[in-house]
Amino acid sequence: MTITEAELASLTYGCELEYEGISQERAAKVVAEVTGGTARYEGYHLHNWVVTMPDGRKWNIVSDGSLWGTSAEVVTPILRYGDMDTLQKVVRAMRKAHAKVNSRTGLHVHVGAQGMTPTQIKNLVKIFYKQETLILKATGTQEARISSYTRRTDHTFVDKICAMHNPTMAKLADAYYGGCRDRNSHYSSARYRALNLHNLWNGTKGTVEFRYHEQSLHAGVIKAAVLIDLLMVLKAKSAKAASAKNPRPYSEASAKYDFRVFLLRLGANGETFKSMRKHLCKNLPGSAAWKDGRHD
Repeated sequence: MTITEAELASLTYGCELEYEGISQERAAKVVAEVTGGTARYEGYHLHNWVVTMPDGRKWNIVSDGSLWGTSAEVVTPILRYGDMDTLQKVVRAMRKAHAKVNSRTGLHVHVGAQGMTPTQIKNLVKIFYKQETLILKATGTQEARISSYTRRTDHTFVDKICAMHNPTMAKLADAYYGGCRDRNSHYSSARYRALNLHNLWNGTKGTVEFRYHEQSLHAGVIKAAVLIDLLMVLKAKSAKAASAKNPRPYSEASAKYDFRVFLLRLGANGETFKSMRKHLCKNLPGSAAWKDGRHD
C-alpha cells in the first residue's frame, strides 16, 4: 500500500510554529511577504498580528508564555497538502530573518478530525500508543518536553478504550479526561499529551493535535513532521481495527529498521515520502535494511 498525494490532500491540517529571536511584528511581515498577504496588528490578549492572504485565510502571530524574550508563535490557517510549499517557504524565510529554535520552542500539528468516527479515533490512539516510544525517538523529542507539556499517552485511557466494543464520542471523552476537573477549560491539563484529543470536545477546532515535535528551521523536517501525522490519521480512518497490545519496545539494535517498517505500513512508500523517511530515520541507530545488522 502506498498513500497517494490525493489521499493526503483529503485531510486538513494546521501548525503552531514557535520561534525565539524574532518579534511578532517581524514574523508577521515575513509571513506577509511569502504569502502575498497583508499584515495588521490586532492586539487583544495575545497582542497578536494577523496576516490575511489574498484568498482570505489568516495567519495569526501571537505571544506564547513558554518562550523567552523576543519571540513569536506563528499559527497557520487551515492548510491542505497543496499548501506544503507555502509552509516550507515560510520556514525558510523565518530562518533567513534570524528566527531561532531551541529547547523551549516546539511544533504542534493539528489534523482535521471532522467526520472521524469514534472507532477511527480509537484506532488512532492505539496506533500512536503502540509505536509511541519509537516515534518520540525518531523525532528527537526531548525528555524535558515529554515530562511536562508533551506527556505520553495514558495507559489507563488506552485500557479503557480497548475495552469499549461500541465506543461513542462521549465515552471516549470520559475515558480521556478521567478524573480531570478542568475538562471544559481551553487550557485543560488533559491537553498536554503527545497526542492531544482535547480539541475534539472543547471549542470549535475539531482537530487531533500532535504536540511531540521539536521545532526546526529546516523546511524538510517540518514537512516530515506534518506527513507522519497525516499518515497516522489516514491509517486510523482506513483500518478496520488496530491493536494496542504489546507496545513496541525500543531497541537500539533495530530502531531504524523498526521505524522504517512502521512508515511502510503507514503507506510511506515511494518518492513522495523519500525525504520524510530520511529525516525521521536519521535520528535512530541501526540499519534501515537489516533488523539486527548484516550477518554476512
